[in-house]
Amino acid sequence: MLRLQHISAFQFKNHFSAQQAFTKKVVGICGANGAGKTNLLDAIYYLCFTKSYFAGSDAALVHHGQAGFRVAGKFAIGSSAAQVVCVLRETGKKEISWNEEPYSKVSAHVGRLPAVIIAPDDVELITGGSETRRRLMDGLLCQINPQYLQQLMEYNKLLQQRNSLLKQMAETGSKQNSLLDILNEQLATRAVFVLQARHQLLQQFLPQAEQHYKLIAGGQEHVAFSYQACLPANSNSSNYLALLQQALPKDLALQRTTAGIHRDDLQLLLEGHPFKQLASQGQRKSLLFALKLTEYEWLQQHKGFAPLLLLDDVFEKLDNHRMTNLLREVCVEKQGQVFITDTHRDRLEAQLSAIGADYEIIDIAS
Repeated sequence: MLRLQHISAFQFKNHFSAQQAFTKKVVGICGANGAGKTNLLDAIYYLCFTKSYFAGSDAALVHHGQAGFRVAGKFAIGSSAAQVVCVLRETGKKEISWNEEPYSKVSAHVGRLPAVIIAPDDVELITGGSETRRRLMDGLLCQINPQYLQQLMEYNKLLQQRNSLLKQMAETGSKQNSLLDILNEQLATRAVFVLQARHQLLQQFLPQAEQHYKLIAGGQEHVAFSYQACLPANSNSSNYLALLQQALPKDLALQRTTAGIHRDDLQLLLEGHPFKQLASQGQRKSLLFALKLTEYEWLQQHKGFAPLLLLDDVFEKLDNHRMTNLLREVCVEKQGQVFITDTHRDRLEAQLSAIGADYEIIDIAS
């Protein structure tokens, strides 16, 4: 089992110097808005992913007026212990170490401490563009398959190079077909790997998410999810090259790659209609939790132990019935450690006591 036993944060967001020990399976983090509850949750996330969930850059995480930060955590993984330290130097260099052994590549850390986070803005997963839903697929696959992470990183780098070439060709009127062919070949190899991995995952993932939705919503609403991919699961590099060739006139006109795995999406339907058009706020939140809980189960299945679950202000816009169903499943029936932030200590204590959770409450002062 994975447990975070202690965390320290120095010059991280609004925490100039903070440390906290955790002793229970369920940890409630309470305090007023702006006290730093979400920032503490983000520090935990950073220890797992070497990046913030809420900020776009490491520089945005540095305490106002300071240069650099340090976040450290002590973890128990079964009978083993792990000390993880993440440092952003004044120079902007990031350093990550595991039991005092530094990583040569930061990406090598991803997946060693699996985690799932649910935050208020995650409703964009339902209402936003396709990028948010691809991020869900990719985030899960990167944690369970290091090769997927490498292939995806290489694909994104090659995609940038191809887009730059398309722009150059359009602006200068030059024909650089040989270079374009090389990029297409390299793109296709990575893309097919990513495409097949997504297909394989979602074949079982999406039916499980549908079942979770019905459990959380507690109703008879008909939902259906499917993977809207650029090509079928049995496609190969030749199929992908044909896709790129077919889209080339449009690519040259728009100066970007318009077809490929970076355009794939998840189709989410409620009663046969797009979910974001028909669903209420409660239904959208229920679907969000269903997708995230399925991600949680997949990580547990592939890692052999439950990931950390980070819940930020989950009480907002979710009725009492749905919240009770959710908390009972994640805090009692699941085995992993859970961190929950809330502005109302009494409300959180009442909910956790009612379901018989093994919990502690930590107060964060403004």
